[in-house]
Amino acid sequence: MEIYIILALVLALLQIWIIPMVLNLDNFDWLLSNREEQLEDSPVLVRSRKAYANLLESLPAFLALALLSMIKGIDVTDIASWWLVFRAIHGVSYMAGVTYIRTLAWFGALGALITMAVQIILFS
Repeated sequence: MEIYIILALVLALLQIWIIPMVLNLDNFDWLLSNREEQLEDSPVLVRSRKAYANLLESLPAFLALALLSMIKGIDVTDIASWWLVFRAIHGVSYMAGVTYIRTLAWFGALGALITMAVQIILFS
């Protein structure tokens, strides 16, 4: 389970910092400055920020459930891996502007969280 916690944090690092920075490399001088002037963000950069804001809404629940499963000794690694896959698909499809796949991935990730919680409750 530890690997999925680390991978979830890597996904967060990618979506929160690395991807927006790469998408904003045209404004590299601005990135190194005091950032006093406002820049016009590209639509992809705006969507990437919305994707990571959405990730931040479910990441605490995932981390709590993953740690709780480890404490209780309940194996939910398969479900955790699906959460990670769905969240990665959600981020990519959000940035690409593919709404239906994004929505299905969001529901899949939510379903994974619910399934993790149910497994912990049933096997405690």
